[in-house]
Amino acid sequence: MGRVVILGVFVADTAYRAARQPRMGETILGNSFVLGPGGKGSNQAVAAAMAGADTHFISRLGQDPFGDMALATWKKAGVHPAVTRHADSYTGAAYIFIEDGTGNNAIIISPGAAADICNADIDANAALIRSARVFVTQLEQPIPVAFHALQLARGAGVTTILNPAPAAALPDGMLALCDYVTPNETEAEALTGLPVTSVEDAIAAAKALCAKGAGAAIITLGAKGALFHDGTRTVHVPPFNAGKVVETTGAGDAFNGGFAAALSDGMDPAAAVRFGSATAGISVTRAGTAPSMPARAEIEALLRR
Repeated sequence: MGRVVILGVFVADTAYRAARQPRMGETILGNSFVLGPGGKGSNQAVAAAMAGADTHFISRLGQDPFGDMALATWKKAGVHPAVTRHADSYTGAAYIFIEDGTGNNAIIISPGAAADICNADIDANAALIRSARVFVTQLEQPIPVAFHALQLARGAGVTTILNPAPAAALPDGMLALCDYVTPNETEAEALTGLPVTSVEDAIAAAKALCAKGAGAAIITLGAKGALFHDGTRTVHVPPFNAGKVVETTGAGDAFNGGFAAALSDGMDPAAAVRFGSATAGISVTRAGTAPSMPARAEIEALLRR
């Protein structure tokens, strides 16, 4: 498979399960606690590597146990780190609340050292980015740095993917650097001003994103699957049922990592969306984020089924 290079953030996920979220000033008892690896970029790198891609991850870490967790996570998944470690900061962490009855989640992220990723980090890895078949980034690190990295990748003819998460306003011209933009419903509405509550809404939002310069838009719709539009064709990919939903945290990252891996393997974009959807479909049947990412053989087995 081709090379996938991902710019993003690692955070240690602190995940709490309870019947509901506490109100301000209230303390409630939870049902479980799990500490594990997370961060959108890191999760996507793990997903891509597990799906078979030669995956490299650009980021910053602190000199602390959470940073050690990051390196161990990437080693296990086969991700090649292109990271620096900084004793004057800390490795990122996230608070994740998981609603017991539904598996839905709410998240607070403190990126730590990764918040200081700068253009110099991109320039130091310019040769690596230029060597990629697919480059992926999100919005957890500073947006101007993501912009700079997309410019570098696009200039080298690398296929570019922007997962615009968490939702944020994008500078002029950023979407035009993206071969693919992959928002969920909330992020698509933030970028277009159009509410996305149905497949038909997703088609309208995807067309609006292409009109803003994106080469293609893929809107992930949770239980409704994913919608692909590239200006000439529109494909709705229904969700894959791989079993009981345990936790939806990381499903979007699973999709993006699987999608990037499939593109790096030369798949048609619509087929790559199916591959990414199958990756996400398996991930939600397991607890955790990075630990939930499936191996390529599992994804291919689900696609055949």
